[in-house]
Amino acid sequence: MIEYKTMKDLPSEEKPYEKFETRGAEALTDAELLAVLLRSGTKGSSSLDLARLLLNQEDSGGGFLNLYHRSIRELMKVPGIGRVKAIQLKCLLELSRRIAKEPFRKELSFDSPKSIADYYMEDFRHAEQERMMILMLDTKGGFLGEAVISVGTVNASLVSPREIFLKALAFHAVSVIMLHNHPSGDPTPSEEDLLLTLRISKAGEMIGIELLDHLVLGDRKYISFREQGFFDKK
Repeated sequence: MIEYKTMKDLPSEEKPYEKFETRGAEALTDAELLAVLLRSGTKGSSSLDLARLLLNQEDSGGGFLNLYHRSIRELMKVPGIGRVKAIQLKCLLELSRRIAKEPFRKELSFDSPKSIADYYMEDFRHAEQERMMILMLDTKGGFLGEAVISVGTVNASLVSPREIFLKALAFHAVSVIMLHNHPSGDPTPSEEDLLLTLRISKAGEMIGIELLDHLVLGDRKYISFREQGFFDKK
C-alpha cells in the first residue's frame, strides 16, 4: 500500500474536496468528511491523517460518538488538535445534535409522550450520567420553559421536590413533566424511579402543581408513566 505524506501527494480522485465534487458527500468516508471540516493538519501529517487519528482513539472506543463524549481538554491532548480545532469539533457535534432534533420540533405536543420522547431523545440518549429535566406548562398546556434539576444518580433521596417546585413556581407553571435518562439504554423504570414519581406527584398535589407525566428515556426507547397507567393507580 502506498503511503502519502501530505494531501497534495494523494491522487486527485482520492482528495476529499475533489472526491466530493465528483462523487458527492455520501462517497466520503467518516475520516474524509472530518478532514474537510478540519481543513488543515500539522507539520508532517495531513488533515486526513489527523481525522483518522481522532476517529481511532482506542482508549475511548473510537468513532464520532467518542468525540461527542470527549471534553475540550481531552480533545486537545490529541497531537495536532489545539483550542480552535477542539472548539470547532464540539460545535460541529452540537450542530449535528440539533439537526437530529429538528424534524421532531413541529410534531412536539405536550399531550403526546411519544412526541416529547422523540424531541428530547437526542439530548439524553448519549449522556453518560443520569439527568433529570422538568418541562413547565401554563394553564392551557403551553410551554413555559425547561430546567435541568439533577445530574448524576436520579432517585427519590437525591432529587428534591422543593427544588423542582421552586423552579416551577418561578415560571408560574401549573403543571410539569419530568424527563430522565438511563445511560444503559434500557428505559425500564427502577423501584427508585417509581418512588420518586409518587413523591413528586403527591408534593405537587399539595401545592397545586400537577405532575402530568414522567418519561424515562433510553436509547431510542422510552417509558411514559402516564401511558403505563401509573397516575390512574396511585
